[in-house]
Amino acid sequence: MLKLVLMILLLTIPAVGGAVPSIHALHMFQQNRYELKRYTAWLKENSKLVLKECQSAIVLLAIGVLCFMLFRISIIAALVITAGLQSIYDEKHTAYIKPLVYTGRVKRQIAVLIALYLLIAALIFKSGQAADSFVFWISAIAMLSPWLLIYPIGLITAPIEQAVQNWYINDAKKILKNHNDLVRIGITGSYGKTSTKNVMQSILSEQFNTLMTPASYNTPMGITRTIREYLKPIHQVFVCEMGADKAGDITDLMNFVHPSIGVVTSIGPQHLATFGSQENIIKEKMQMIELLPSNGLGILNYDNDFIRTWKMQNPINCVSYAIDYPQADYRAADIQYTRNGSSFTLIHNEESIEFETKLLGKLNILNILSAIAAARYLNVPWQVIQRGVKQMKQVEHRLEQKMINGYHFIDDAFNANPSGAAMALDVLSGMPSGRWIVTPGMIDLGSRQEEINSTFGAQMKGKADEVILVGKTQTEPICKGLRDSGFDMDHVHVMDTVREAFAYIYAHASADDVILLENDLPDAFNH
Repeated sequence: MLKLVLMILLLTIPAVGGAVPSIHALHMFQQNRYELKRYTAWLKENSKLVLKECQSAIVLLAIGVLCFMLFRISIIAALVITAGLQSIYDEKHTAYIKPLVYTGRVKRQIAVLIALYLLIAALIFKSGQAADSFVFWISAIAMLSPWLLIYPIGLITAPIEQAVQNWYINDAKKILKNHNDLVRIGITGSYGKTSTKNVMQSILSEQFNTLMTPASYNTPMGITRTIREYLKPIHQVFVCEMGADKAGDITDLMNFVHPSIGVVTSIGPQHLATFGSQENIIKEKMQMIELLPSNGLGILNYDNDFIRTWKMQNPINCVSYAIDYPQADYRAADIQYTRNGSSFTLIHNEESIEFETKLLGKLNILNILSAIAAARYLNVPWQVIQRGVKQMKQVEHRLEQKMINGYHFIDDAFNANPSGAAMALDVLSGMPSGRWIVTPGMIDLGSRQEEINSTFGAQMKGKADEVILVGKTQTEPICKGLRDSGFDMDHVHVMDTVREAFAYIYAHASADDVILLENDLPDAFNH
């Protein structure tokens, strides 16, 4: 009994010391979608951050060993516990953009992590190490190894997670099968999916009892959760956002949901690191249309060259929408922006219909056009569509106008992409008074990331008066683009954190200025 108590006490010391490093490793694994390949790429790109945390642990342990050798007392435990408790305190008071979410999957990973530590502790204990030596070695492992232990954790839990996912997905499929009359609308694209979904929901809910996947629920498990928790017999339309960051994702989701109406909002250079090429992205996104049933409808953004030039294999009915392509079936003209929103004229065949909306930007108007096309296909009257467009709420973090502490912001913080960022700059350029932009740049663009961010910087000339860049390393290509374009670099300010950026704005901007927030990187990429 005494040995058991002693063992528990000895294990408490490394548990305290290794708590925060373990949380950090699990946090980054989660932000890399629990994919070991993505996690490995992140480790390579952020090796300095990981080494810095490990170096702190090594210094701490070295001091403990030195004190033990000099004073013949076990000060290692005291140092580890003190540092561990301080780290835990600091962690609780750290504001993350996307904090670690303790899902069932993460809890299972924590259980495996604890089991691995106990196994290692048992092996060290059986080797006959003295108490001080035991504390040192297990503390060193707990504080230095979490980043590497993610690999066995990922491999051990993968089959468990797959089995859990398959059960839930099959249950969701059964629920969908019982909704024979449900109109299913699938939406995909490199960007604009969530905004289009929200716009579609707003318009169609004027006439139908409509369910949409909430927030950015666009993965198999997000869609599964929506179906199992929210889909009811009263629903007539299911608007389903479908995301993809590698080949096969859209194909799998189409075979899961089986939509009869498919929308492709855009195709561009996003997730190149996992898709491998632009061609793979085009082919995968267009599976939304290629896999529709013979009586289905495809709704395509013809302002996008990749979509417009795709050679369709599925002989189904398709309609197009655009702002700049004059032959589109649904086209917006005479677009006007104000601080209150936008107005435009819809041209469809011989008809011209006036629309007003609180939403800003060409991208949002394109999203509205796609929803109008779906609504007309479902026989929604024009006056009902006009009402839905006028009354729809702004989409959170997507060119959303808001007042913060008396300052006028345009919040476009969710997942910036090249086309969306360019459109956001166009909106900013049409605003009066001082025009500010706050951005950390764009990520997940593979070998083209530096080039695209440099272009983004060049596009700011003439459209922004003050530029605040968040993250010195991350934003170097944007600085290059700004310099190359001839932008006055006295009006470019580089900050380490978003908090510093806001502090600068509150100290220097006026109440009449407009501040564009473009992109908000996850903690895994914000450096």
